[in-house]
Amino acid sequence: MVGAIASGQMAEHIGRKGSLMIAAIPNIIGWLAISFAKDTSFLYMGRLLEGFGVGVISYTVPVYIAEISPQNMRGALGSVNQLSVTIGIVLAYILGMFVPWRMLAVIERVSKPLTVSDSNLWDDIPPGILPCTILIPGLFFIPESPRWLAKMNKMEDFETSLQVLRGFETDITSEPILAARFNMKSSSGITNSDLATSGLGGIQISSAGMTISLLAVAVIFFIKDTVSQDSHMYYILSMVSLLAIVAYVIAFSFGMGAIPWVIMSEILPVSIKSLAGSFATLANWLTSFGITMTANLLLSWSAGGTFVSYMLVSAFTLVFVILWVPETKGRTLEEIQWSFR
Repeated sequence: MVGAIASGQMAEHIGRKGSLMIAAIPNIIGWLAISFAKDTSFLYMGRLLEGFGVGVISYTVPVYIAEISPQNMRGALGSVNQLSVTIGIVLAYILGMFVPWRMLAVIERVSKPLTVSDSNLWDDIPPGILPCTILIPGLFFIPESPRWLAKMNKMEDFETSLQVLRGFETDITSEPILAARFNMKSSSGITNSDLATSGLGGIQISSAGMTISLLAVAVIFFIKDTVSQDSHMYYILSMVSLLAIVAYVIAFSFGMGAIPWVIMSEILPVSIKSLAGSFATLANWLTSFGITMTANLLLSWSAGGTFVSYMLVSAFTLVFVILWVPETKGRTLEEIQWSFR
C-alpha cells in the first residue's frame, strides 16, 4: 500500500523504467530478509519491502504497456499483464510441490532457524529473488516510454525510443507531430488522440461470470449440510463448487483482473494521472487487504453467507459498470473525458 501511494509520483518524475528498477531493489532485499529470517521481525520487514516494490510495479507496468503499445494491440498487450501474474502464481504452486521448502515455504523458517550447514546455497534462495534480479539488467534492453519522454520534452530520446519500439524500418515522421499535440494538450488534461482500446463488454461479462460462480458456491454451502457426506450427491456438490471457483478465477482474469488497469492507464488525464493512478492502485491493495483480513472471520460466521456477500459486491459492480461507466472502445479519449463532465 505504501508503494501504491508513491508509485504515481515515482513514475511521473523518474520515468517508467526508473520506477521499475527502484521497485526491484526492495523486492530483492525483502526476499533475502525472508530467506534468512531468524524471527518474525525479519518476515515483517521482508513483506513490507516486497509490498512496497509490488505496489510500485502494479501501477507502473500497466501504464508502461499502454504507452508503448500500438493502438490496435494495446488492449491485448495490457491483458497480458494479468495473465503473466496468474501464470506466475500457478508456477509458484507447481514448483512448491517439487523443490525444497526453503525455496518457497519461507514462513516455516520462524520455527527452524537457517544454518549454512543444513542446506546448499540454492536451497537458501527463494525463487522471488530470481525474477527481480533478472528485471534490473533486463530494463537496460527496453526503451523508456515515448509518451513520458515527450512530456519531459526529451524529443531526441522520444524519437529513438519510438524507433526502437516501432522498428528501424518504420517511418515515424508523423510521430513527432503526435508528440507535439500531446504536449499542447497536456495542460488541458487530454493525453492523446488515439482511440481507446478497452471496451467495457469484457468487464460486464467478467462480472456476470463472477457473480454466477459465487452464487453457485454460496448455494452449495447452504445445502451441503442436508446431504450425507458418504452420498454421491455430496461428491457432485464438491466438484461443482470446485468448478465454480475455477470459473470465477477465469472470469476475473478475463475482465476484472486486467481491463480496469488498461482503462486506468488510457483515460486518466495527464494532469492527474500520477495522483489518480496512485489512489486507484492503493484502493486495489486496500480492498485486497480488507478481504484477506476478514475472510476467516466471515467464514467462521457463515461460509454460505460469506460467498453471498462477495456475490453481492460482484453484482453491484456489474450494475455500476452498466449504468455509470461509459464505453471506451472505439472512442477517442476526448470523447471519453467529455462523457465524465
